[in-house]
Amino acid sequence: MPPTRKIDALLALRSDGKLLIGRDRIKVLEAVAEHGSISKAAKAVGFSYKAAWDAVSAINNLLPSPAFVTKAGGKSGGGAELTLEGKKLIETFHRLEDRLSRISSLIAEEGFDSEADVLLWGVGLRISARNMFRGEVVSVRKWPVDVEVALQISGEHAIHSIVTNEAAVDLDLRPGRKVVALVKSSFVELAPSDRNSTDARNLFSGVVTRRTDAERNCELLIDIGSGKTMTAVVPRRDVETAGIVEGGGVTARFAPENVILAAD
Repeated sequence: MPPTRKIDALLALRSDGKLLIGRDRIKVLEAVAEHGSISKAAKAVGFSYKAAWDAVSAINNLLPSPAFVTKAGGKSGGGAELTLEGKKLIETFHRLEDRLSRISSLIAEEGFDSEADVLLWGVGLRISARNMFRGEVVSVRKWPVDVEVALQISGEHAIHSIVTNEAAVDLDLRPGRKVVALVKSSFVELAPSDRNSTDARNLFSGVVTRRTDAERNCELLIDIGSGKTMTAVVPRRDVETAGIVEGGGVTARFAPENVILAAD
């Protein structure tokens, strides 16, 4: 059995070639929150006191309000306390890092045919992979908490994604914007072909071109037309109950909340 491939994606926010926020600086902030002291935080993460101080000071310089404040007094010479701005920064960073990790995991699952594919992804060119669709934003509907984005991936296919307002701003989502939509194969569910529903978002009918069986699950490769294919991993009992076979018709669906959007 070939070894499992893993892509470790590191999130680093830069400006003019200079590091702004990275995993190490976030770790220092987290240690400050835990220990209440920059010197103790430095020891916990294996930094020198100067390196830890420089890291958190650089973060403070980037934010409209400080991520931490120092407290004078005490035998140890005072301490440091994380502010609401600092806590928000940590949460936002981990949310972005998790999103990046999910994308890299999808790429690892799909694999690459050659080193050239890795280079193509790295420079942001279009590549072919399961449940990875490049298209154009055709509509953006904003709500108080989240945003629904419609992405046209072909003349007859559209994908709907629901993201937070913050994510919509970060990705600059607007009509005409080119983005990539990613959906994990395990998020794709089967739906009856005669499904009668007022909600037709992310509902795709097609033909099963390949069925691979395992003990618990089946992997289905579905041709949805216009040169597009979709991969679904679903419980084998559901596949057998529905009588789904290679060459047979099937309808697949996934929730807009399970669509990850990526943009350059």
